[in-house]
Amino acid sequence: MPSKACALCQSSRAILKRPKTGQQICKECFFHVFETEVHNTIVDAKLFKPGDRVAIGASGGKDSTVLAHVMKTLNDRYNYGLELFLLSIDEGITGYRDDSLETVKRNQQQYNLPLKILSYEELYGWTMDAIVEKIGRKNNCTFCGVFRRQALDRGAASLNVDHIVTGHNADDIAETVLMNIMRGDIARLGRCTLICTEGEDTIRRSKPFKYAYEKEIVMYAYFKKLDYFSTECIYSPDAYRGHARVFLKDLEAARPSAIIDIIHSGEAFELLDEVKKVAKAQQVCLRCGYISSNDLCKACVLLEGLEKGTPALAIKDRTKSKDEDPASGMRTIPRFELPAISSERASNPTIVA
Repeated sequence: MPSKACALCQSSRAILKRPKTGQQICKECFFHVFETEVHNTIVDAKLFKPGDRVAIGASGGKDSTVLAHVMKTLNDRYNYGLELFLLSIDEGITGYRDDSLETVKRNQQQYNLPLKILSYEELYGWTMDAIVEKIGRKNNCTFCGVFRRQALDRGAASLNVDHIVTGHNADDIAETVLMNIMRGDIARLGRCTLICTEGEDTIRRSKPFKYAYEKEIVMYAYFKKLDYFSTECIYSPDAYRGHARVFLKDLEAARPSAIIDIIHSGEAFELLDEVKKVAKAQQVCLRCGYISSNDLCKACVLLEGLEKGTPALAIKDRTKSKDEDPASGMRTIPRFELPAISSERASNPTIVA
């Protein structure tokens, strides 16, 4: 039986079937449509303007490696005028992050981009290995997620960038929608599908891969022969997200468009006025200066719990505390300061296109 011709160019032999559309296409056409769709996402959402300094969240995994490759490719092809950096967070997970960071260092050489690595140990005085030894594996992802988000902003501030891009893909966002529905988290459900988040006290953060399927990112990395680290985090198998992921894969097997359909459903959610009224106003952490909805940000609360030997209590929200000063001898997080570029944008929003 003769091979089918590519559904797009009609000249080359089709060698793959797109998970997103079902089209049978050739390798070169797949590269073109994948990159073009990401470019269209960037342009439609007006994510960047010429002169932006952009940090690419780089873990060494498939998503961030493909993101770095595509961002550099599109920046050159379409003359975005961006100054790109690689930003990596070392959580301190032996046998996982130390190996993946070696991949990031190779990516730095391959893409000729500046690299900044910031560690949990440097910032918080704890590694994830030490945290897991202290608390076990039940809630370790809570600590890592909170610490990682703040570490990315602090690493970006040290690079004086005004934008962070992450490799979150369509599957990740659809999983988050499902997780927030299952947890009844209305506030997060209302914003989890946003392609870009930004506040006066945070650095602009966006997801160029919002509509890119995970399977297509893997195929892109494979056919481009990109250098990436493929091992999953050794502490993640017990994460709550795993249940949403399994459910989503079952839905995708029955209906490939389910991933995009869930994202569009999440985009259509609109919070009632009475829900918005009870949402906590954003403020600044009294201790470290990072954005928070309470007197102390979650990272400071979690770190205090570790330092005091009560990490389980720290996981619960601490909404009434006004204890700005830590106990004697307790490690704390350095004061957070926005980079000069972000501070200027916050005080003069008209400079943003």
